[in-house]
Amino acid sequence: MKFSLWLPAHLPWSSLFSAAHHASTARSGDASWRGLWLEDHFMDNTPEPNDGARGECLTQLTALAATIPDIRIGSMVLGNTYRHPGVVAKQAAALSDIADGRFVLGIGAGWQENEHRAFGIDYGNVPSRIRWFREALEIITRLRDEESVTFAGERYQLDRASLNPRPHAQLPVLIGGKGEKVMPKLVAAYADEWNFWSRPGEYSAKNAIFTAALEKAGRAPESLWRSTQALVFFGEGGAKKAAELTRPAIGGTAEQLVDQMSAYQDAGVDEFILPVTNLTSAAAIQDTSDRFIAEVAAHV
Repeated sequence: MKFSLWLPAHLPWSSLFSAAHHASTARSGDASWRGLWLEDHFMDNTPEPNDGARGECLTQLTALAATIPDIRIGSMVLGNTYRHPGVVAKQAAALSDIADGRFVLGIGAGWQENEHRAFGIDYGNVPSRIRWFREALEIITRLRDEESVTFAGERYQLDRASLNPRPHAQLPVLIGGKGEKVMPKLVAAYADEWNFWSRPGEYSAKNAIFTAALEKAGRAPESLWRSTQALVFFGEGGAKKAAELTRPAIGGTAEQLVDQMSAYQDAGVDEFILPVTNLTSAAAIQDTSDRFIAEVAAHV
């Protein structure tokens, strides 16, 4: 199993760079961070007023690509509704080049209603957002793989569009989502990687549904890289605190967390992503991430 770090998007650049640079060089035995991820939101999903700091994902990732070597970077995940997929493909190709092939384009259908409303973006409804997402995935993967793309859809239209320069390497597309009806088909058709929030006990059943969709589409199960994340609480009271939350969370002593990582691995997880998005300083991120690498990841 590999491990990655989900950094806060609200940090000023100097703090974000410091945390990312430290993570890129952190080691404990054979354990290290495989990648760094940033979320794509314009505001918090909390009651108004909602004016907390929030960076722009692709701009921050471009800066990380240019300054942090030897580690993957990715979006966890871009909201499809916020940008035209043809423009996203162009941005992703440039990021792939700057990152020397280390960039992962994570994308999802979009869900946070308050930021759509605040920024005047069409929210649609769940069925329409899924249809738009399907169109976007076809556009992005075709632009990546084909010399020229013409497309006429419900939401998007392209007329002989192309990516030039091409992505530096085969640009991986990660789909974030856990719906059991449409999402497995989209993952099987378009994704190189798949991600959703989960506890260890929840992962196996969901994973079986997506694996069946891969096999139905004629894909080998091992062709899909699978990642997940949950909030992590260290210490004796960590398990109790995690159990009180509705959002996927785990907790406990280092030994208990190692056992939970093993349970994720047995359920089919290839990569666990540690969210530190609630932390407000590079020093706090460094302390938490170093503890996880030394006390948990190094023992898995």
